Amino acid sequence: MTTLAAIAERAAAERLAVFGAFHPADGDELEGAETLILFGPAEPGFWGHLTSQPEWRDGAPDPIDRWSARVLGNFAQRLGGRAIFPSDGPPYPPFFRWALRTGRAWPSPVQLLVHDTAGLMVSYRGAIALPQRLALPDAPTASPCADCTAQPCRTACPAAALTPQHYDLPVCHAFLDTREGQDCLSRGCGVRRACPVSRAYGRLAEQSAYHMRRFHP
Repeated sequence: MTTLAAIAERAAAERLAVFGAFHPADGDELEGAETLILFGPAEPGFWGHLTSQPEWRDGAPDPIDRWSARVLGNFAQRLGGRAIFPSDGPPYPPFFRWALRTGRAWPSPVQLLVHDTAGLMVSYRGAIALPQRLALPDAPTASPCADCTAQPCRTACPAAALTPQHYDLPVCHAFLDTREGQDCLSRGCGVRRACPVSRAYGRLAEQSAYHMRRFHP
């Protein structure tokens, strides 16, 4: 019988981790699914694994999405389920809402999702919807932000573009064009890096720099 632990073990071979799971209900937009499992990068080690894959080396666009589609698509097929990706659409799957449903992600003080192990570096490579109902472990009872007395994310943005009150996208992009903005471009968003959980996650600066270049070409 398939178990969540067995699925997590198989995913680890591709440097993916189970970032949460839940039993869908009405309103989750998952007709026919009894369990939805969300996957994210397993750190440390994800970036080194990914950049050794054929999708990264073939020079074609969107290597990470294509790798995710191959790996999770094949995995879903073996499990008798279907793979779902954040880029599917429009309309796009509600990954933010699904993340909240797992009980392992919450809105942070700066509105971004915060995850119990990835912190503000949380990202979802995809999900697998299964027709069978798997037994699921108890989720954490509270966000890591509840015990974070300093909450450095609130004031970490050097441009004050991302705060508890708002996210000013034009200000963010303008800052990244300055000399001072090169730190965020080369190491990743300063707000995400300020999170204590993020700092323990092990994500490499090279990975953050890649995503920042996609965000701000």
